[in-house]
Amino acid sequence: MKHPLLHSTIQDFITSHVGVDFAKLALQKNPFPEENWIDIINQIISKTKAKDKLPTFFSTQNLLYPNPISIEQTSSEKTAHYKSEIVNGKSLIDLTGGFGVDAYYFAKKIDTVVHCEINEELSKIVEHNFKILDQQNVTFYSEDSNLVLSKLNNRFDWIFIDPSRRNNSKGKVFMLKDCLPNVPDSLDFYFNFTNAILLKTAPILDLTAGLLELSYVKKIHIVAVENEVKELLWEIEKNYFGSPLIKTVNLSKNGSSYVDFVFDTETNSNFSMPKKFLYEPNSAIMKSGLTAKICSLYNVEKLQLHSHLFTSSNLISFPGRIFTIEKVIRYDNQSMKSFLANKKANVTTRNFPETVEQIRKKWKVTDGGDLYCFFTTNMKNDKIVIFCTKLNSL
Repeated sequence: MKHPLLHSTIQDFITSHVGVDFAKLALQKNPFPEENWIDIINQIISKTKAKDKLPTFFSTQNLLYPNPISIEQTSSEKTAHYKSEIVNGKSLIDLTGGFGVDAYYFAKKIDTVVHCEINEELSKIVEHNFKILDQQNVTFYSEDSNLVLSKLNNRFDWIFIDPSRRNNSKGKVFMLKDCLPNVPDSLDFYFNFTNAILLKTAPILDLTAGLLELSYVKKIHIVAVENEVKELLWEIEKNYFGSPLIKTVNLSKNGSSYVDFVFDTETNSNFSMPKKFLYEPNSAIMKSGLTAKICSLYNVEKLQLHSHLFTSSNLISFPGRIFTIEKVIRYDNQSMKSFLANKKANVTTRNFPETVEQIRKKWKVTDGGDLYCFFTTNMKNDKIVIFCTKLNSL
């Protein structure tokens, strides 16, 4: 039986109202009284949220969407495609299938994919959508994923898991053992069915804390989109021992950047006063906590141990924002009154005792313009302001 929301008149209505004021729409009379008005509005909201995040899904006619929260929580197509490049082999099972964006991209790389989603309604939505998208190498199970693993009793080349980051009381959690499923306590069970696990976690998870909870971590991917870290991906390989490789990626329309590190703390930085150029690492590198390694990788020098800004006399290609330094002043009343009062500038703080908001209010600086000001601390522990013009975007 055809889903009522798939009737052409309702689908046309949904498409034509993408991006409208949803609050006002909710107050209007339902033009389809035989159908639930809230369900129709939720389709419009979810499809609107999918426009930039899921362009393939958005542009495909007659797809069904879950509630808006599910769209917010799902992977973007950009990060799903990145995940698909990590896996290989012939079989994969997604234990936390959700709206199926990751499974869709896995299925383009892997011969057979199993999608597990305990929510029966969501599972049916995904199965319908995959038929429309003509992705035929995926099977669907709407029950507990551990039961599916035991029932199938197959060996998979990969298991993919995106644990729910909320506990039973709906409070946010920050440890993997408090997520659902509890991956740290289930690794031995999972290794009955695979040698390779790809685990997705929220970017808020601390890398060191994650490594304390997990065993056999071979690689950690820090994935940013347009300089905003979106997810952490943990490659877990049965019986792997050693320091994990940290792979940072910033997926950008201007060109993606990739930098790899070995996870250790034994790194010495070279320090310098500001030179001609200033470099700010992208957010994925900042999340790694391994910015000290930037000095040796890119032949730059750090301004101060905790400032995480770099400098050089010669311009280099760099995974982040690059600036030409125009002027450097000490942070004191006389200097600030001469150079910054009542100006427009883009303000950034790094290792500085005042916030951006406090600086703007104190010195009457409005946001925007071509001037970039970094309030930071130099190698002599002096508070300074670096005035720059930007050379590139991330």
